[in-house]
Amino acid sequence: MSYASPLGCLTLASDGTALTGLWFQDQSYYGSTLKDPSEEKQLPVFDDAKRWLDLYFSGSIPEFMPPLCLRGTAFRRRVWEILLTIPYGETMTYGEIAGQIARERGAEKMSAQAVGQAVGHNPIGIIVPCHRVVGTGGNLTGYAGGLDKKIWLLEHEKAAGWKKE
Repeated sequence: MSYASPLGCLTLASDGTALTGLWFQDQSYYGSTLKDPSEEKQLPVFDDAKRWLDLYFSGSIPEFMPPLCLRGTAFRRRVWEILLTIPYGETMTYGEIAGQIARERGAEKMSAQAVGQAVGHNPIGIIVPCHRVVGTGGNLTGYAGGLDKKIWLLEHEKAAGWKKE
């Protein structure tokens, strides 16, 4: 299913019940959970996702979440769950996420680079807000959809805690 966003065409994928993917068509790791990109079905989950995106891009904060199915390792799923807790207009660093997971595991530390890999492979962009994750000191690092899109999304949210380079 396609969605025309202010940043270009997005592709949405579903398992029939929940959203399993949302990508910019030109992004890294595009379609890694998409089974048949030519299959265009009208599903209630796509209606929910499009309504969420319409609200988001109009400047409203969506107060609901379409059904999501995040497929990945337990570590990646935990990182993606943390992304869902980052409030609209705020940012979190890779190191902060790594620290949170380390504390949960009773470990002394966790690799921020491993967190970065998990963030970069987020299959449901925008809704699972990987764009809200920044480097130490608010520095912008890579974004699978392109750094220009990450900047646009952060500016759209008037997000604090990042530096435009």
